[in-house]
Parts: sequence; structure tokens; C-alpha cells
Amino acid sequence: MPKQIVECIANFSEGRRPEVLEAIKTALTSKPGVSLLDQHTDYDHNRTVFTFVGAPEEIEEGAFRVIQKAAELINLDKHAGEHPRIGATDVVPFVPIQGVSMEDCIEIANRLGKRVGEQLNIPVYLYEEATKNPLRKNLEVIRKGQYETLKQEIATNLDRAPDYGPKELGTAGATVIGARHPLIAFNVFLKTDDVKIAKKIARAIRHSSGGLRYVKALGLEVDHQAQVSMNLTNFRGTPIARVVELIKKEAMHYGVNIDRSELVGLIPQESLIDAAKWYIHLEDLNPEQILENKIALAESATLQGEEISQVADYGFLEALAAGTPTPGGGSAAAYSAAAGAALVEMVARLTIGKKKYAEVENSMQEILKKASEIRSFLTTAIERDARAFTDVLNAFMLPKETPIEKSERFKAVNEATINAAKVPLEVAEKACEVIDLAYEVVSNGNINAISDGASGAALARAGLTSAGYNVRINLVSVDKDKESEQMLGKLLDLEKQADKIEENIRSTMKERGGFPSP
Repeated sequence: MPKQIVECIANFSEGRRPEVLEAIKTALTSKPGVSLLDQHTDYDHNRTVFTFVGAPEEIEEGAFRVIQKAAELINLDKHAGEHPRIGATDVVPFVPIQGVSMEDCIEIANRLGKRVGEQLNIPVYLYEEATKNPLRKNLEVIRKGQYETLKQEIATNLDRAPDYGPKELGTAGATVIGARHPLIAFNVFLKTDDVKIAKKIARAIRHSSGGLRYVKALGLEVDHQAQVSMNLTNFRGTPIARVVELIKKEAMHYGVNIDRSELVGLIPQESLIDAAKWYIHLEDLNPEQILENKIALAESATLQGEEISQVADYGFLEALAAGTPTPGGGSAAAYSAAAGAALVEMVARLTIGKKKYAEVENSMQEILKKASEIRSFLTTAIERDARAFTDVLNAFMLPKETPIEKSERFKAVNEATINAAKVPLEVAEKACEVIDLAYEVVSNGNINAISDGASGAALARAGLTSAGYNVRINLVSVDKDKESEQMLGKLLDLEKQADKIEENIRSTMKERGGFPSP
């Protein structure tokens, strides 16, 4: 099963004292199981970003340690820099990478926030997917007025009351903790020292003032040069190449050019591949055509004669074929539906950027985003289903010698079995959403790829059917109550909904693709 990996990108309000940063780094790396991938330090911003990864438990403990150490060494009353901030450890987002869901990261954010508030006496605000207040989902809302304003308002303004910790600021300020999707921190330097131009460009490109959907931007002066500082919150929805092109056009309006750009932290390879496709017109570029990727796949092969393209899935398929109870049909259902979602993404990408399909560009961008999120959820469900059934097996192993033990065992088995039915029911729901998205790409996507869209629907339907079997087999053996009846009712509704969508897909394939009637 996939190893669990969470990414944390901790932002510290310190970029000028190496000894302080080294102490924070030591606090982090002293926790076994945590790997520091990158450190980005900016003197003018007076800010440093540590990017580190690990399993959920290790990453949570590592994050606590760096927050604790930063609070000891950084005094916000003496801090100044270009970048907005409210805390010594300013922002701590968790990002699901492998074997974990967004829900897992939300739980980490809440546990860490509570611990930081109680043990370190630091106010904590939750943001993005972890927020408890939709009005405070965006970081810029929480950070409005920065440390100095928050220090005055936190005790008296109810809108600025923290989610955890005291309603007062010490010299460590407050910390914002959350869960989010992968983000690209990206800065563009202009060939001018006029910061007003950078601010005007930032206003033109950021979503909050009418610009690109997934862009947050500020205009700053860094080392006597105008800079557009950005967070790209969804690089699939708003590709990095599109952002750069718009900045170029806006800069030309003011008679200046781009000087250079820089990354803060790490960047997903997928976004660079998308940029290559855009700039050198390699529309059919495949990640497997990249030499280093091919080498990495080859090195991961464990069987002689195994085709490189099959290596990525070999471990799961071998585990599925093994004579063990897990992974089983529920995990396979999630795997199949995830493959369906991937095909929907493929068709959306083959449609986006084509002049012929300009009218559906926005809808395809949204479909791409949804399908990607669903695929991520279903990928984590592969392991969640296996864990849920393992819990059932463990419940059956409880002692049953006395009447009390028998009662407790029966209750544990019943609860574990109900939970084991909930995971495939979630898979069935997501599979139905994939079928619906597949219908959209079959109806409006690139006509050369509509068979791939229909194949995505077929795989998702297989996932729905398989998940349904697993829901039913689990619910057969539990006490019949309102909850189990509701679960069965929901499953039936999903199956009926899928039937209708599939019928529409068949009709569209006949009308749009010229397919003969089945």
C-alpha cells in the first residue's frame, strides 16, 4: 500500500540571522522520520520557508517543534520586512501528498492548533480547507493589518478571536495553521525600481481584484527592484505560463519588461511540463518522455522483464492478487474509479487551449480541477478501505469468554463493519461524480478523445458496482437500523443516477462520435 506522506511548508518571520534559522532547522531535523526538502531565505522579505515531509504523526510533531523554537528566538516587536506577517512562525499549511486525504490534513491542523494554543500560549487561526469560519478561509483576511493591528484588535474584535489559544499576542505573535492543495510560491522581478508598477500589475492579475482565478499577488520592492510576489493556489486551474504571459502584457503597458523570476520553495513537476507544452508547443509531451522520470521508473523495477510503464502499479496489483484479505474489492473499486477520473482529466487537458474549444475553456478548467480532487480522494480511499476491513478482522479477534466480553465484541464488530461499509459508499459517491464529469467531456470535450471520456465513465461505473457489492456485504451482517437503511437507500439512488448518465453517454457517443447503437 502507498506510504503515507504529508508535506508541510512552514513560513518563519526571519531571514537575516543564520544562527536563528540553524536552531529552528535543528529542532526540526531532531525528529526522526522528518525530511527537510528545501529552505528558501529572503533577506529583504526577512522571511524563510522550510519545506519538509514525513508521515502524519512525525510531520505534526516536527511542526510543533519548529513553532516552539521560533517562538523562543523571534520577537515580532523587533521584526521588519517586506512580507506581511502576524507571527514568528507565520503560516503552517499541510498538504496531502501520498496515502493521506485532505481530511487527514485538516485533523492534523486542528490537533496542532489546539496544542500550540494550550502549550505555547500562541493564538492560532485555521485557514483554507481547515477553516472553521468561511470568512477567514483566505490567509490575507487573517493577516490584515499584520502583527501590529492584530495586537490591538485580538482582545476586543470578535471577528479576530483565534480558533485556539489566548486572545492576546506575545512577542511570538499568532500562527496560521491549515490544510490546502499544492501551491506554487512564485515571484517575478521587473526591469524597474518603480514599485507602483508592480502593485498595478499585481492588482491586474490577482483574483480578488478581477484577475486570474487561482492567483494571489502583491507588488513589492525587493533589493531596489519592483517585484510581483505571487501564490498560485491551483496550478492546474491557472497554469504558471498563463500567469507569466499576463504579467508580460501588463508590464509592456507600462513600458517595462520582466527581468527574471524565482521560486520560493518547491514546484510540482507537472506545472513545469505544462509550461513546456505551452512555450514550445509540445502538446503531446508525456512525463515518461523525460529522461530522469524514465530512469527513476527503471530503477524502481523489481522484476526482470517487467515493462517500465507497468512498474508504478505493480505493487498494488500484486498485493491485490495475494492470498490476503486486504486489499480487496473495496480497494479495487477505488482504484478503478480513480483511473476513470484520470481519463476525465486527460480529455479536459486535451481540450483546454484549443481554439476550436474556446467556448468550453472555463468549464473544462473546472472539470479538470474537480476530477483531480476526486482522483486524489479515491487514491487515499484505496488504503482507507483496506484499513477499515483490517479493523473488522481485529474486532473479531476480541475475547468472547464471558457475557460482557461477548457483548463488547459484538458491539465492536458491528461498529467496525458499519465503518467498513462507509468507505466504499464514499467511493460509490465519488465514482458517480466521475461518471457525471465524464459525460461533460464526452459532450463538450475534444472529439478526438471522447472514447477516452466514455472509457473513464466505464471504469468509474465498475468502481461504483464493486463498491456497491462491498457496501451490501458489510451491511448484511450488521444490526439493521436507521443508519444502515439510509446507507442502502443512498447506494440505490447513486446506482439509478449512474444508469441515467450512462444512457446519456451512449446517446452522445452515437450522435457526436458516430458510434453504432449497442
